Amino acid sequence: MVAYWRDGQFVLENFLTRRRITADPLAAAILHFFDRYRSERQLCAKFPEYSPASLRKAVRSLVRQSFLETYTRGAADLDVQSEALEEWGEWNPTASFFHFSTKDMRFERDAAKEFREVVKLAERKPMPRPVKRYLKAPKIQLPVPTASGEFARVLLMRRTWRKFSSESVSLEALSKLLALTWGVQKFVDIPKLGSIAVKTSPSGGALHPIEAYVLVRNVEKLRSGLYHYNGANHCLDFLRRGSSSKQIASWLANQWWYAGAAFVVFMSAVFERTRWKYDYPRAYRAMLLEAGHLCQTFCLTATWLDLAPFCTLAFADSAIEKAIGLDGISESVLYVAGAGLRPKNDRQAHLLSGSDVSSLQL
Repeated sequence: MVAYWRDGQFVLENFLTRRRITADPLAAAILHFFDRYRSERQLCAKFPEYSPASLRKAVRSLVRQSFLETYTRGAADLDVQSEALEEWGEWNPTASFFHFSTKDMRFERDAAKEFREVVKLAERKPMPRPVKRYLKAPKIQLPVPTASGEFARVLLMRRTWRKFSSESVSLEALSKLLALTWGVQKFVDIPKLGSIAVKTSPSGGALHPIEAYVLVRNVEKLRSGLYHYNGANHCLDFLRRGSSSKQIASWLANQWWYAGAAFVVFMSAVFERTRWKYDYPRAYRAMLLEAGHLCQTFCLTATWLDLAPFCTLAFADSAIEKAIGLDGISESVLYVAGAGLRPKNDRQAHLLSGSDVSSLQL
């Protein structure tokens, strides 16, 4: 847990259970006393200046809010989670506080309402300028860039799609996309360390903590369901059957415009891989960046394959992790991407309706 002051109040936050309370600073002394299982009688003896009734009331409140665990009730499950979180070592509490505090956010279900709120925000507080300018600095005009060639075409064609064809994505296209994004291109032996993987995107220490889980809805020769992509052997491990447009929308924070995607990829982080070498919390930031590297590779590769890619940070963390079988501590979902075939009328697909603008990602 962490403690801080906000608006003149002392705040305690258990980021593992996502509970936050305001309290008297005395609560910190009580919590410190219970750094191991002790009785209320021992607590009363420790703080004779307070009445036993008031101390017991404080203890009951802290138990109810998950800041204390009783020896006989509820301790086992919490101990398992706490022990798993202890493996984060020197990352605690900085990285773990950020990790759990930003999970399972509540998102607005009505996209049109959300957009209206953004319009109101812009009226009272103008949107920041998208480009920084040094008006008084000397200017050196650069040559006009040429945008010819396949690589430039792919870069300029990349965008976030929200409309998809009802036709199936070919297994060959999915295979290429997975191989070029998450596939191991080769292994390199490092003396006295072992074998490291080489992929198309960079990774701190070449540790590659990101895994890919594919929810297949409409891919040729694949039954709908959840798969794990094995980047070393270039194969899919079948985990469970079934997927639907409704499920995709539900897991992606009710963003109904992604429901027609042929498949969705959930990128998770196996924290131990990075933590093995980097025992400081800044390494957590590195994993977020690596997920971003992989996602851009995914989007560019999908564009090259004439697919319609998208990516989103709005998703139901715990629901997805439960479906995959992740504990959210040793391995947790960080980012989501997906794709389908482009609709036949490409020009219309590039136009955004009012309900789309709220989550604009060009």
